[in-house]
Amino acid sequence: MNFRQAEDYLLGLELFGMRFGLDRMHRLMTVLDLPQRRYGHVHVVGSNGKSSTARFCAAILRRHGLRTGSYTSPHLGSFRERVEVGEKPLTEAEFAAAVSAAADAAELVNRRREPDDGVTQFEALTAAAFVALARGGVEAAVIEAGLGGRYDATNVIPSKVSVVTSVGLEHTRWLGPTVAAIAEEKLAVLQPGSTLVVAPALHPDARAVAEHAAERAGSRLVVARGDLGVRLRAPGGFQRANFALAAAAAEAFLGEPVEHGVLERAAADTRIPGRLDVISDDPLTVLDGAHNPEGAEALAASLTDVLAERRPRVAVIGVLDDKDAAGMLATLLPHFDSAVFTRPGNPRALPPATLATLEEKVGGPPAEIVPEPRAALARARELAGTGGAVVATGSIYLIADLVRADPRARVSTL
Repeated sequence: MNFRQAEDYLLGLELFGMRFGLDRMHRLMTVLDLPQRRYGHVHVVGSNGKSSTARFCAAILRRHGLRTGSYTSPHLGSFRERVEVGEKPLTEAEFAAAVSAAADAAELVNRRREPDDGVTQFEALTAAAFVALARGGVEAAVIEAGLGGRYDATNVIPSKVSVVTSVGLEHTRWLGPTVAAIAEEKLAVLQPGSTLVVAPALHPDARAVAEHAAERAGSRLVVARGDLGVRLRAPGGFQRANFALAAAAAEAFLGEPVEHGVLERAAADTRIPGRLDVISDDPLTVLDGAHNPEGAEALAASLTDVLAERRPRVAVIGVLDDKDAAGMLATLLPHFDSAVFTRPGNPRALPPATLATLEEKVGGPPAEIVPEPRAALARARELAGTGGAVVATGSIYLIADLVRADPRARVSTL
C-alpha cells in the first residue's frame, strides 16, 4: 500500500462500525508475531486528559534517555498523527507499511470469522501502531486507550504502568450507568503486579474502585501530585494536573525519580494539538476539544489565563449527539458574550438548531446558527473583531474540521 491506499483501507472499515471484544485483536497480534511485546508500556485510560497525559509522559521518558513512542486518538488531520516515535508522527511511508502489515494479518484473521465479525477500523489501526512502534525500535510506548478499557483493542499490552486520568459519566450505553461502573471497565486494563497511577482529584467513587482493583491485582497504587511547579508550553490549569500525572507515571515506569531539569524541558517543549491551541491572533483564536461537562469545566476555568481581558468573547460550539450538550452549554456560555452554533462533519453531530434550543433553556448570550464549521469560525471572528477572542469547542471532530488541510477530504467518523 501507499499512504493514500492505507488511509482508504482504514476509512473503508468504518462501514462495519465498532465491536467490543479482544479475540480478534489477540489473533491479529499472533499473526503479526506479537509486536506489542517488544517494548515496555504505559497504558493511559480515563474520560478526559488521556492524550495530553500520554504526550507528556512520552516527552518525559524521552528526555530521560529512552527511545519512546506513543499511540493516541483521535487525530486532527491524518491517521498517522496517532502514532509517534521520538515525538514525531510516522512518515507516510512508515504508516503505509505498518497498515499494510496489519491489513494482511486482518485478511488471515477474517477468513476464520463470520462475515459480520471481521477486524474493525480501530483494531486494524491499533495493530498497525504496535507494528510501527516495534519497527521504530522504541523502548517505551505510551498507549492511550480508546473507548473504556476492558474490551478496548489496546488491552492486549503487558503494561508495566496503568494511568487513570479521570472518570466521568460517558458512553454509558457501553460502559455502565455510574461512575463506579465506568471505572471498573477502565481499570480492567490493570496488569497483575504492575503500578496504577491516579490523579489526586479522581472522583471518590472511581478512587474506591481503583483501590480495590489495585489490591486485587497485587499492584502498587500511586497518587500523583497536583502541580509540579514547572512552566508548561501547553496552557491551562488542567494541563498542569495532566503533566504531574504523566511525571508520576514516568517515574513508576523507570523505577526512579526523574530529574527536575528533565521535567522542565519536557514541560517547555510539549505542545498539545487541539487543546487550548492558539491558532491565530487579532482576534485571538483558540481551539479546544472539550467534549463533555468535565472538559467544559476545565476549559472554563482556564479561559482567563488564555484570553486575559480580551472582549468580546465569542464561542463556536458543535457537539455530538451522545454527549451532554446541555451540561456543556450551561458551563461554557456564561463566560462568552455571544455564540455561534455549528455542526461538525460527523453523522453523530447534533443539529445546530438543537443547540440553540438548549441554549434558550439553560440561558446564555445572543447566538447565531452557521452550519458549516469554517464559515462559523469566520463569522465568530467577525463578531469578535480586533482585540476580541474566539474559542471553538464542543468536539474534537469540530477541531479537526477547522484544521484539516483539505476540508473536502474524506475523514474518519469513529
